[in-house]
Amino acid sequence: MKAPRHVAIILDGNRRYSEKSKLKWWQGHEKGAKKVEELFFWCKEIGIKEVTLYTFSLENFKRSKKELDFLMGLFVKEFNKLKKDNRIHEDRIRIKFIGRIYLFPENVQKAINELEESTSSYDDYKVNFAMGYSGRAEIVDAVKKIAKKVGEGKVMVKDIDEGLVSKNMYLNSEPDLLIRPGGEFRISNFLIWESSYTEFWFTEKLWPEFTKEDLKKAVEDYKKRQRRFGI
Repeated sequence: MKAPRHVAIILDGNRRYSEKSKLKWWQGHEKGAKKVEELFFWCKEIGIKEVTLYTFSLENFKRSKKELDFLMGLFVKEFNKLKKDNRIHEDRIRIKFIGRIYLFPENVQKAINELEESTSSYDDYKVNFAMGYSGRAEIVDAVKKIAKKVGEGKVMVKDIDEGLVSKNMYLNSEPDLLIRPGGEFRISNFLIWESSYTEFWFTEKLWPEFTKEDLKKAVEDYKKRQRRFGI
C-alpha cells in the first residue's frame, strides 16, 4: 500500500514529559510546540500531503487559569512565528484551524486568522490545527448548519445523506492514518466522523519524544496493512 496521504496525530503527553524529565511544567508544552514545527518537514520528506493535529480540545478549557494563560501566549507566539517562517511559504503549506475558534481570546483568534490568511492561496501541503475541538461538537455544529439550510429552503430533508453531512463538517477530508503518542489506546473524541475507516497506530512515547523515525515506523506499518471498508 502507498504512504498515507492524510495523517492525523493526537498531540498527547506534554505535561507528563515535563514530569518525566524533571522540567518545569511549561517546558513540556514548549518542547511539544517545537516538535510540531519539525513535523511539517518530516511529512514533506515522507510524502504526506495533509496532517491534522489535535492541539487543544474543548475539555482543555477546564485546565487551570495559570496553564491556560501560558498556553494562549504560546499559541500566539507559535502562530506568529509560523506566519513569518519562509519555509511555510516556500513549500506552499496551507494552514487551517478547525473547531470552535470563537472561544479563544481575541489575541489568539487574531493570530489564527492572520496565519490562515497568509497561507490561504497555497495547496501543495495542508496542516489542520484542531483547536477548541470536539468530535461530537463538530457533528452537532454540522447538524445545526444543515438544519438552518433546511429552514431556509436551501436543502430538502430527503437530500440529507452522508455526503452532505461531510460537506458541513469542520474538515471535509478523511485521514488514512491516525497516530496517538502517550500510551493511551483511545482517540479521545477526535475526528470521530472522519476516522470511520482510518487505520490507527499507537506508541508509548510522549509527544515531545516523538521522532521522524517514529513517524516513518508508523507509515511503514500502515503500508503493510490491507485496508478494509466494512466489517
